[in-house]
Amino acid sequence: MRIKTIRLNHTIVAAHDKDTAAKFLIEILDLPAPSLIGPFAVVRLNDDTSLDYIDTEGEVTSQHYAFLVTEIEFDEIFERIRERHLSYWADPGRHERDQINTWDDGRGLYFDDPNGHLLEIITRPYGSGGKTASRPHPLVQPTLEPKGT
Repeated sequence: MRIKTIRLNHTIVAAHDKDTAAKFLIEILDLPAPSLIGPFAVVRLNDDTSLDYIDTEGEVTSQHYAFLVTEIEFDEIFERIRERHLSYWADPGRHERDQINTWDDGRGLYFDDPNGHLLEIITRPYGSGGKTASRPHPLVQPTLEPKGT
């Protein structure tokens, strides 16, 4: 099977106030100002990918958005999170408050945006440390032994 060149281009993010939500993200992640395209406040993450915020009435269903960042970017983003006195957790279940995780021998944390979306910054992709990492990602399963061994 050949490797595909498919890349995510954009996704639409529901918000009570698209401008406030977009501004929050660009300030935390230190991104360029959003552009307004039709009903969207478009936040460019890189040359290929954007989060397109749109105003919605009623309840906003919480989504999870994970951002892969460098170690230096992690430190800078983490500092901005602390400067704003935002709550953050080492886990998506929000049990380990004011902690970061070291899964896959990297660092990661979760925090909420103004609409209740769960944002995550990680320095290593899930499972990239495999089972030999000092702290394997909790989703990495041990290898199953064949039956009869």
